[in-house]
Amino acid sequence: MFGWKVWRNCLGIGLIGTALATPAGALRAADEEAVDLELVLAVDVSYSMDVEEQALQREGYETALTSKEFLDALRLGPTGRIAVAYVEWAGEGEQQMVVKWRLIDGPESAKAFAASIAQAPLRRVYRTSISSALLYSADQFDLNGYKGLRRVIDVSGDGVNNQGPPVEVARDSVLERGITINGLPLLMKRSAASAIDVPELDLYYEDCVIGGAGAFMVPVEGIEGFARAIKTKLVMEVAGRLPPPQLGRVQPAAERAPRISCTIGEKIWLDHWSN
Repeated sequence: MFGWKVWRNCLGIGLIGTALATPAGALRAADEEAVDLELVLAVDVSYSMDVEEQALQREGYETALTSKEFLDALRLGPTGRIAVAYVEWAGEGEQQMVVKWRLIDGPESAKAFAASIAQAPLRRVYRTSISSALLYSADQFDLNGYKGLRRVIDVSGDGVNNQGPPVEVARDSVLERGITINGLPLLMKRSAASAIDVPELDLYYEDCVIGGAGAFMVPVEGIEGFARAIKTKLVMEVAGRLPPPQLGRVQPAAERAPRISCTIGEKIWLDHWSN
């Protein structure tokens, strides 16, 4: 098994290789379309997500993208438009671009994007690699044809990283590229009695997953608050500022030593399968 130092070195070599192979002036082409925000919605479809949760997750994004609050926030930016991609992820190497990059600049384009999410077949895949999801999502910004004032990965999930590079190494690599990571930890079915559950998933996301300029997370503590939490997060990401308090609880990124081990997922899986 690779250690975290090996993964950090591999990531560093990859970034250096990309920089050497790509002329500086070509990193963001002059003819890219200007937007206020480039946003990847990175959604967990691992087997820990049951079909009901997956459907609620999809419906939450569909509802949020067509909500009045989201469309009002869209108009606050200098250009009044954003570029969005919808990615589903599970284990290492299990990432899929479900809806490719599109421009959202008003109700019609928002409805079209939401409809594309709804039409995609549901799928469930084994294991949970938040780290691989972050690295895959970060790469999607490079040649998307847009130039945003901000670049954000919005990652949602109901479990900790248990496959692929260590999550904090992947997070730091993504942050070095000027990308902010926001989180939507799903706490609806957390249980201390479960062999592979982490009840403090909100702390894990706060300390080990999210980061970058203005990073935050919105925990989902009940099924009834799912759609509201997604809308809260999207409004904040698009507007680039805090929403009215009634839209939901928000927690910024931690600026302290982690209160929970960032490698707890790997340990849980090793202990679980060795018994």
